[in-house]
Amino acid sequence: MKGPRTIVIIGGVAGGASAAARLRRLDEQATIILYERGEHVSFANCGLPYHIGGEIEGRDDLLVQTPASLKKRFNLDVLTRHEVLAIDRSRKVVQVMDLNAGRRFEQAYDAIVLSPGAAPLRPPIPGLELPGVYTLRNLADMDAIEARLAAKPQGRALLLGGGFIGLEMAEALRHRGWGVLLAEKGAQVMGPADPEMAALVARELRANGVELMLKADLAQVSAAGDGLVASFGARKEALDLVLVAIGVKPEVSLARAAGLALGERGGIQVDEHMRSSDPAIYAVGDAVEVLDPVTGRMGLVPLAGPANRQGRIAADNLAGIPSAYQGTQGTAIVRVFGLTFAMTGASEKALKAAGKPYEKVYLHPNQHAGYFPGVESLQIKLLFNPNHGAVLGAQIAGQEGVDKRIDVLATAIKAGMSVHDLEELELAYAPPYGSAKDAINFAGFIAANVMDGRMGVFHMEEAAAPGPGQLLLDVRTPREFAQGAIPGAINIPVDELRARMGELPKDKEILAYCRVGLRGYLGTRILAQSGYKVRNLSGGWLTWEAWKESQAA
Repeated sequence: MKGPRTIVIIGGVAGGASAAARLRRLDEQATIILYERGEHVSFANCGLPYHIGGEIEGRDDLLVQTPASLKKRFNLDVLTRHEVLAIDRSRKVVQVMDLNAGRRFEQAYDAIVLSPGAAPLRPPIPGLELPGVYTLRNLADMDAIEARLAAKPQGRALLLGGGFIGLEMAEALRHRGWGVLLAEKGAQVMGPADPEMAALVARELRANGVELMLKADLAQVSAAGDGLVASFGARKEALDLVLVAIGVKPEVSLARAAGLALGERGGIQVDEHMRSSDPAIYAVGDAVEVLDPVTGRMGLVPLAGPANRQGRIAADNLAGIPSAYQGTQGTAIVRVFGLTFAMTGASEKALKAAGKPYEKVYLHPNQHAGYFPGVESLQIKLLFNPNHGAVLGAQIAGQEGVDKRIDVLATAIKAGMSVHDLEELELAYAPPYGSAKDAINFAGFIAANVMDGRMGVFHMEEAAAPGPGQLLLDVRTPREFAQGAIPGAINIPVDELRARMGELPKDKEILAYCRVGLRGYLGTRILAQSGYKVRNLSGGWLTWEAWKESQAA
């Protein structure tokens, strides 16, 4: 009779460490060996920018677990500074290099959990190998950046890339008193978001002293004394630090060499049980391809939450508990100075690329009761199926209350809920926290009105170029209209609309708008019941302004 199994886990942090701990809770007899080529097996890599910015003071606060703590509590054999060089699937052994001793050895296994993660991308741009050019993946990277900042308390940094790391480091470095130039090769920051929503993040960056370059094509980085010079064509920028944060690529060299199947996006191919093409090898975390349950496409989603769940699911199946991963919908959140930006599900860009039918609405509700001090508006984009109303995706920007709203919408997508369900949700209310009709309820009201035909909507592209049979109608006050209006619009305030609707031609479609959409909706109801063909600009003037900024970029 065969004795206890030996499970080898390759890579720690979120996926590997969670798999190891879960497996031990399910199987006290197995030998569980975790190899981590870095110095730390379990650390909070999402907290690295916040330590650099000074909010997380203690470096040790970032250490979630150590080899000693994992051995004491879970009886795990954790070997850091040990790199797995190869997997011999025919013999079921791994070849390991002890990086401290310089010694190679073999370890037999019954099963493997691969958690190699993803490595920062370094484009083939001359000079990115120079001292003073960094990536940020682990504590060693953080320490190197910290040393540079300590040596020069005030300086100027180039952040190459406008994703999560670039945005968080922009805030961290500004808190340290550094000048920041953020250069993004694309036309927007926050690449997964839709342009008009990402424009809100760009606005916040500029408001906090970050110089933003979009469509920036870095040609090279050169040494200049004790500093650096970045060349963007004819434009030269003197710098003291460069951080490359253009994204990550899955670490699949070990899997590829072992002959494991890779997916269309270059990640490790796994089934719903996190099992690779070899039934004895599971894979989790940033290196695996996962299903997007909204678009039905496979993708790479390097987020800690999914990695933890995947590690748990791999451990369940290794322990004989049937457990399936249901996909990653990409729920994410980032703080950029005073703004919080979050998204879940599919973006409009992703739905278009996948050929999925959708409709969208924008709204700007308050984060809590309007009469309670400190009221601020949220800016919400909701995407839904126009046929049956299923929630497909959402993006939210605001100061407070963004996190709880995005989590409700993420749950709605997971549960297959429709916009009609959003109307009916009973959510916690007290004046400091929300309204009797929460922002989520309002999103459902508006989307349901569109879906059920009670309100026709139009969007920014049509507002920018109305046809000859259409007329733009601004229903705001004359004062608001004078401060700025969509070109070509006429102004009749909604409170005067019943008395003055005779000024509007019935042989044209009326395209109404206001500041956020509410008065426009009221105007469409008045006009529609008087025989006019009319639609409302979803999101109103506020969304129009953000859209214009995204178009200018």
